[in-house]
Amino acid sequence: MFLDDKKNKLKNWLNEIVEKHFSYGKDATEEDKQRTKKNAMLAMAVAVLAAVCVAFAVLSMDYRISTIDEIQGNDKVVVRITPGMASGEIGDLLAAKGVIDSTWKFKLAVKLNGAGDKFQAGTFSLQKNMTVGDALGVLINGRATSQWVTIPEGYDVRQIAKLLAKHGLVEEKEFLAAARDFAPYDYIVKSPEADYAIEGFLFPDTYEFATDASCQDIMSRMAEEFDHKLTPELRQQASQRNLSVYELVTLASLVEKEARFPEDRPIIAQVFFKRLDINMPLQTDTTIQYLLAGPKENLSIADTKIDSPYNTYQHYGLPPGPIASPGMASIEAVLNPANTDYLYFVADTQGHNHYGYTYDEHLDLVDKVR
Repeated sequence: MFLDDKKNKLKNWLNEIVEKHFSYGKDATEEDKQRTKKNAMLAMAVAVLAAVCVAFAVLSMDYRISTIDEIQGNDKVVVRITPGMASGEIGDLLAAKGVIDSTWKFKLAVKLNGAGDKFQAGTFSLQKNMTVGDALGVLINGRATSQWVTIPEGYDVRQIAKLLAKHGLVEEKEFLAAARDFAPYDYIVKSPEADYAIEGFLFPDTYEFATDASCQDIMSRMAEEFDHKLTPELRQQASQRNLSVYELVTLASLVEKEARFPEDRPIIAQVFFKRLDINMPLQTDTTIQYLLAGPKENLSIADTKIDSPYNTYQHYGLPPGPIASPGMASIEAVLNPANTDYLYFVADTQGHNHYGYTYDEHLDLVDKVR
């Protein structure tokens, strides 16, 4: 309805122009007049369309995303794009730094190019007085001088290597090779049976890494963050529980992998402490999963018989080392376990754990929740 109204208004406007500015010969028939009027209106419509096309072509030179090779200039400006920034925020930042002259032009360019979900987080090198298309081209197609990466809690070294490789920061195999013996702090004492010395000590957080950072640079930054997070007070608490830092992180990594919900962490930590106290195998599936090539929804009896020191069904005590990078909540759960006396737990299909005191009670829970 709206478009029909606009079309009728345009037609009437053209008709008025023709009536006012075009004349006909004395002998012109009504048919001749109508034909002349129709041709004149058609010619004018074509002229208007051509003018619009020229205007759009000129406009699009500013709004088209440029390739990196097309961008020239030496007046460099460093711009930092953080994760989750909206196009309006990015436009404001670029305008404030003199990269572009208008935020709304930038937002229009983003819209025209369908680039709203294509921004990379990181630090970019741009120039003063760029067109919005040129600036957008760098942010979409250019290589940042740094990359933002979020390492989730519970990731192991192999998962971290894969994630960093996906962001183009490392070669996966090179990172894994470097992780085998990387131990920048005295408390990281690699067991001969552990695959990666740094396992568990690459603190899960959001980082900004330089794109030319080495594997060692990246691991050093993450291990430094862990060392900072583990305050003297927390280390004192671990000592009071007769836990070394390595043992603390190993136990916290088991809690991290077992607990999906915050309320379960301190209770699971308590269960593990009790099993250790009575010299009962920890029997945690997470250590078996660590041995497998990929996650497995349900372990088999054969899986629990895998010959490995990480198999806590077959070996007593803690595994040789951490199996993942725990977050602070899991570390604090180990330092402050629940005041309960459970010995067993089982997770339901939603990941909530149910606890029992005896094996018979545990079997009943398994039947109910699974």
